[in-house]
Amino acid sequence: MVAPVPADEIARLTAERDRIRDLHLAPRDDRPASAARGIHHTALISGDVLRTVEFYQDVLGFPLIEMFENRDLAGSTHFFFDVGHGNTLAFFDLPGVDPGPYAEVLGGLHHLAISVTPESWAAARERLDAAGVPYQLESGTSIYLRDPDGARVELIADPLGEMYGHQVG
Repeated sequence: MVAPVPADEIARLTAERDRIRDLHLAPRDDRPASAARGIHHTALISGDVLRTVEFYQDVLGFPLIEMFENRDLAGSTHFFFDVGHGNTLAFFDLPGVDPGPYAEVLGGLHHLAISVTPESWAAARERLDAAGVPYQLESGTSIYLRDPDGARVELIADPLGEMYGHQVG
């Protein structure tokens, strides 16, 4: 359980966030172009390949597009789902390795936000209901859920570059 943050610490954190924003966040028209082309793939760990495929493809609606042996661990499977715009979500299983239960740790995954159309969002919600997968609705455009291995996933129906009516890109 997370302990509440005292008011004086919230004020200090807010001031620090404002200071960093003032130092480093340039207005949109003054920002240089990114050196990146996008995220090639994000790789997560799967405890069960079939269960992961059935969840991400059949429940969330992201087609499985590739599967091969992981070059780093003989017998391990590396597999990919299409999440739109040329982006992929990848997984590894790790036979013989006990990664332990999902945990939010420094450098780890807090949540994975995947952009979907409002129509796909509604369809995914119906499939989540049919599969009995618990989720939380937020702000009318986000569904937060946990995948079969406990990773937090957000399906967000806001347009790319927006979050809850604010530009983020």
